[in-house]
Amino acid sequence: MKSILSILIIVVFISCNSSSNEDTYAVKKVPEKSELNKQANTFFASVTQIEKKDFNDGKVNLGKQLYFDKRLSKNNTISCNSCHNLSTFGVDNLPTSPGDTKEFGTRNSPSVLYAHLHSSQFWDGRAKDVEEQAGMPILNPVEHSIPDTLYLVEKLKKIDAYVNSFNQIYPESGLTFENLTNAIGAFERQMTPVSQFDRYLDGDENALTAKQKEGLKAFISNACITCHSGVALGGGMMQKFGLFGDYWEYTKSKKIDKGLAEVTGKSSDEYIFKVPSLRNITKTGPYFHDGSVESLEESIKIMAKLQSNKDISDEEVELIISFLESLEADLDPEMKTL
Repeated sequence: MKSILSILIIVVFISCNSSSNEDTYAVKKVPEKSELNKQANTFFASVTQIEKKDFNDGKVNLGKQLYFDKRLSKNNTISCNSCHNLSTFGVDNLPTSPGDTKEFGTRNSPSVLYAHLHSSQFWDGRAKDVEEQAGMPILNPVEHSIPDTLYLVEKLKKIDAYVNSFNQIYPESGLTFENLTNAIGAFERQMTPVSQFDRYLDGDENALTAKQKEGLKAFISNACITCHSGVALGGGMMQKFGLFGDYWEYTKSKKIDKGLAEVTGKSSDEYIFKVPSLRNITKTGPYFHDGSVESLEESIKIMAKLQSNKDISDEEVELIISFLESLEADLDPEMKTL
């Protein structure tokens, strides 16, 4: 009888212990994505999925110093941050920006946040990446007004801290214009903050409100995704502004800008501009290549009419703006100042 009882106790112990182990090592099921989430992932991508490049901290810090340094302009009056203010989501919120001589440019300064994700830079796409872009305003007579690359290199070589930093980070070549733009680019490539929408794409169904999800549906159904897709929700292609009409009739632009045609000289390129990213679009007005429209609501209506020949309702506009608010994301405070 004792032996039978002992066997029963052992069996019960093994059974309980086995059940406990199964509970301990049970794999938690990840909630399945909604149909809307699955659809969104076919058109967009989260910034968390981007392959991160390993940048030397010294190079990034040097790029940051250069980005904020007004000595990169002829009269020491403006820096990269003057037009692309990191405290206001990478823009200055002006239609066009004043340069080193206080003369205003002809195009709106786009946000530098997420710019490294774009396929090209500037409204006319004339620069291939943020490194090439960084050098062009410096040499522009209306912007930084530096006469030539040698002028800036010789100017900065009088600053021992820069000479030492460049020699340390670029031991083979030291302080050159190419290395200067390379360092600024390294700093700009850190500007990829995570938004609500990124968390939603990553699987957090609660990252968007019900209204924002309805806005996402409206954004998709109104064909905004034709141009504003991918990880930056834009920035990946060139497109004619005004497929169904002359843009200036709607934007009331003071100057008719021919866009890409002003670079190529081709009539077929007239009014073609780079599609802007919509990340932080609720924070980076005024809108369009010349900053001619203050209202985001009006901008959405203009785009619907000119690009899709559609009169979009006020209700849909409100929903789309609610969705666009989920794209807001700011830089860490330490990136915004020296």
